[in-house]
Amino acid sequence: MQSYLQYRRLRHAVHRQLETSSLKMQAAPSDGSETPTSYSLSAETDQKRPEDSEKAPGENGPHSIESLRGIQVKVFSGATGAQPKRFFVVDWEGKHDALSPRNFSLVNRMIATLLVSMLSFAVGAASSITAAVLPQSSEEFHVSKVAGSLVTGMYLFGFATGALFSGPLSEIFGRNMVYLGSLVIFMLFVMASALAPNYRAELIFRFLSGVFGSPPLTCAGGTIADLWSPLEKTLAFPFYAIFSFSGPILAPVISSYMGSSSLGWRWANWIILVMSGAVLAIVLLLQPETYAPLLLKWKAYHFRRATGDSRFVSEMDLSHAEVGAFARIYDALKREFLLTVREPIVILISLYMTVIYIIIFTFFDGYEYIFGEVHGLSQGIVNIIWVAMFVGMMAAACLVPVIYRWTKIEFRQAEAIQDSAHTRPENRLWFAMWGAPAIPIGLLWMGWTDFPHISIWSPIVASTFVGYGTILVFISSYMYVIDVYDIYAASALSFMTVSRYYVAGGMTVVGIPFYRNMGVHYTLTILACISSLMTLVPYMFYRYGPTIRSWSKYATHNGSGASVAY
Repeated sequence: MQSYLQYRRLRHAVHRQLETSSLKMQAAPSDGSETPTSYSLSAETDQKRPEDSEKAPGENGPHSIESLRGIQVKVFSGATGAQPKRFFVVDWEGKHDALSPRNFSLVNRMIATLLVSMLSFAVGAASSITAAVLPQSSEEFHVSKVAGSLVTGMYLFGFATGALFSGPLSEIFGRNMVYLGSLVIFMLFVMASALAPNYRAELIFRFLSGVFGSPPLTCAGGTIADLWSPLEKTLAFPFYAIFSFSGPILAPVISSYMGSSSLGWRWANWIILVMSGAVLAIVLLLQPETYAPLLLKWKAYHFRRATGDSRFVSEMDLSHAEVGAFARIYDALKREFLLTVREPIVILISLYMTVIYIIIFTFFDGYEYIFGEVHGLSQGIVNIIWVAMFVGMMAAACLVPVIYRWTKIEFRQAEAIQDSAHTRPENRLWFAMWGAPAIPIGLLWMGWTDFPHISIWSPIVASTFVGYGTILVFISSYMYVIDVYDIYAASALSFMTVSRYYVAGGMTVVGIPFYRNMGVHYTLTILACISSLMTLVPYMFYRYGPTIRSWSKYATHNGSGASVAY
């Protein structure tokens, strides 16, 4: 709905711009219909000779293309011997054009951010909600709990697979088309999972629901970058991250008693379907299109229709004419591979995020051992304890105003010194530097106070430290990679998503044997040792990041990216 309204507003803006410019109107509809008004590019264009058809705009007199704001004339050389072609490349009318996503009202930008966060919450909750009803689903399908945990793993495998293609598709069709189209198909496979007649069907449907559930989490960073300036992202992205990351954390709480109640374990899928349907309706009504290149493509189309001149194009029209959809997806996949093997920043950040996801998704199996077996809690209460990690994530939000203030000071200093609104990307690591040590501390605390004779509140409070640390590392990882790789950030983030979800999917199956054979204390100690090694990553990049970036052909070497295409 909002996309259609934007389409109409762009059309009205084009006609207003043509009417108020020095271009002359040829005819206007007399019946108030939607038939577009026709305009001429100059007083002489209707009678000009064929050999003047490629004459540069502005050479035909005062009534020229130059009177239109935001239109750039570009000349492209054709094949050898061919006459150069001139195009009128459509851009925004100015820095403060109200139709540009960065210039939407504050309320509209906040609503758009909230809606994409709700989308991410819904698909994120679907990843872990079946883990809360694992005993009942495994019993019905007559498989072991280890095999039953693969139901969660298959969703993560599907999510990783879908993430490979979500970013490039959003660059071709825009954000909304990908969000809405994928969510509808996602809901169909969630419903199929709820009705699955056997274990094999459940695995297949979970994998496919993961494939089509990936776009909100994969492309949401792009939506944030569409709407907010680099400074504003210091506030907007943590809001999105906390909201979306809480999906997998709170999903066990939502389904905590479904498995053991008369509702049955299948209601874990039905509740995701209901939640997704509600979000779909709201997004369909209220979410605007935020991908600026697509909006400019619409605007160029309205110019062509109003003037009858096919030379009005957008940058998106030109790039898509040169490179097809499949070629763009292939190039994106190739860049992901090159960023993997050549970029230490991508490799280490991806490894750190993978470790965090291993911790989180093995907890879905491990909480039964940490709190159920040691303290004798019921399945429902064990699932409710996940609220403690959410409390830790909300506590991390208290740091956001402080770091925003520091970042604002950095931006002011950058503007004064460099006459630029860009700062060092390493400043994005402040969140992780405050949060990374909390992860191994929380894990060791949980592991070595998890005894029957010690209050259960000790490991519960320790889990808040894990939640606090993981969300801060997540925030820094995404913001740092976006600022470092600018136009290549989509490829870097796609690799980060794919790697951590594939590994986390495998670890959901390993988790139960690990906790069963190693015991709670040593399992958490091993995870704490691994995470303590990774704690050095944000500090290392903060100190040596500029040097490491100077080695790269993809990273920005000075300042941070103002925006990024996803």
